[in-house]
Amino acid sequence: MAGHSKWNNIKNKKGKEDAKRAKIFTKLGRYIMVAAKEGGADPDYNPALKAAIEKAKAENMPNDNIDRAIKKGAGELGADNFEEIIYEGYGPNGIAVFVECLTDNRNRTAPEIRHAFDKGGGNLGQSGCVKFMFDRKGLVAIERTDSIDEDELTMLAIDLGAEDFISEEEGFEIITTPEDFNDLRDGLSNAGYAFAMAELTYIPQNTVELTNPEDIKNMEKLIDLLEDNDDVQEVYHNWEMDEE
Repeated sequence: MAGHSKWNNIKNKKGKEDAKRAKIFTKLGRYIMVAAKEGGADPDYNPALKAAIEKAKAENMPNDNIDRAIKKGAGELGADNFEEIIYEGYGPNGIAVFVECLTDNRNRTAPEIRHAFDKGGGNLGQSGCVKFMFDRKGLVAIERTDSIDEDELTMLAIDLGAEDFISEEEGFEIITTPEDFNDLRDGLSNAGYAFAMAELTYIPQNTVELTNPEDIKNMEKLIDLLEDNDDVQEVYHNWEMDEE
């Protein structure tokens, strides 16, 4: 999920994931399988697979599940044929939404995604209708603690290729290009920093607030319906979520 500030999204996302752990493992397993299938089973030579494995470990996915997903992707255990599909559309009051899916049956997925948009007070749009409103970036989020020297972290992040460094009350957001993301993440990790989030994502160029309670309720419903779908990997939007 994407918004101007990531901390509300991180907390909301983590809470939902804790409640839906098995479903999250299913999604992560697909992510790993596709990465291994497309780039090989060795994460040292496959950055996409390395990122997928680290994301899975951050969610405490068991190593056996990770290894099984890699082997499936490499064809050792019989491969499932998943394809990536992106759906784009609008939420309440024109909020831009696009959805990354991995599916083995697009004839099942498409009507389910359309139904979610309809139920959430939005509508599914044409390919390319909103994705141009987002930039592909690497994002590392680090929770603020007394042991972190902000100036030291800032200088290290810049040295590792950070494009932007955002200091907030709850933590730090470090943004970089996709090309520099692995070096940034690995450099910060090697320096001992723990991540609340570290992933390639889409960040909206501009955000939109919702003030109508019914629109807010419908937008939350739309996000929940999409994220509850096994075929959906990520949901991106330009809704400016408030503290509540």
